[in-house]
Amino acid sequence: LRPGGRFLCLEFSRPPAPALARLYDAYSFRVIPFIGEQIAGDRASYQYLVESIRRFPDQKTFQSMIEAAGFRRAGYTNFTGGVAALHHGWAV
Repeated sequence: LRPGGRFLCLEFSRPPAPALARLYDAYSFRVIPFIGEQIAGDRASYQYLVESIRRFPDQKTFQSMIEAAGFRRAGYTNFTGGVAALHHGWAV
């Protein structure tokens, strides 16, 4: 990015509330692959999707990574209780 440009990344994330995190995990690992199998006939791809979401860093870790990459005013906004987050930072 050019200096002054803004980095934005909308990504699935991790709900900070333990109860919602447990509910979201149960939904993700049981329901999403099942729906993928029923609609697309491809459970494995949807299972992979759920697993890849879990490998993405949590909100605070990714914010630290954005800062370490040299962006200023890095932060994030949680959506749907943290199921998704919009990460941002300004290029120097």
